[in-house]
Amino acid sequence: MKFTFVTLFSHIIKCYFEDSILKNAISKSLISIDFENPRDFTKNKHKKVDSPLIGGGAGMLMSSQPIADTIKSIKNIDKQAYIIFLTPSGKPFKQNDAKRLAKKEHIVFVSGRYEGIDERVMEIYANELFSIGDYVLTGGELPSLILCDAISRNISGVLGNSSSLQEESFENILLEAPAFTKPNIFEKNCIIKEFLKGNHGKIATLKYDLSLLKTKYYRPDLYKKAKIRIKNEK
Repeated sequence: MKFTFVTLFSHIIKCYFEDSILKNAISKSLISIDFENPRDFTKNKHKKVDSPLIGGGAGMLMSSQPIADTIKSIKNIDKQAYIIFLTPSGKPFKQNDAKRLAKKEHIVFVSGRYEGIDERVMEIYANELFSIGDYVLTGGELPSLILCDAISRNISGVLGNSSSLQEESFENILLEAPAFTKPNIFEKNCIIKEFLKGNHGKIATLKYDLSLLKTKYYRPDLYKKAKIRIKNEK
């Protein structure tokens, strides 16, 4: 899988791939990353990539031409490159999106800055628009990294233990069950005794029940969906 980041600030992103799981994934050639800077595609002598908003408004907007030409350059090399814009107006990114997108061969993340990106560029070039939440950030680099991380984890071989994916939160809608490690007693709080007995069938059942309870407490919206699905499966 190849990830291309279209950004004015590649150094913000590069450091994230210098350690841990994603560094190993790059060293094993399971994923690769590169960067394109819209400033390299500007046609004005000052290399400006922003302009005032037509119709008035605070701040500056990223101009259409530099970003469009950046994407065209990428597409000229790889016509199958899948273009994703990160924007508050996009649909919420979910785990199922991460699993689906992990099957792509080349994903391009376009990160906005300032007051965003000229709407026409997204209408013309976007395959999908995603948001990571109902709040505003300084730029699209963090959302791009979040999507890249979530997608990469679903690529075969990236995680050392592939079964980890099956136990994570949001698989089967539910949050992951509570997890524990040694010592068995920590500040007078004990591990659930059934976890120590080695009966994996009972432990699996208990984890599922705890997963339901945790989801009901922290995410009642997901719990409601899970109960509907369970009912339909019976």
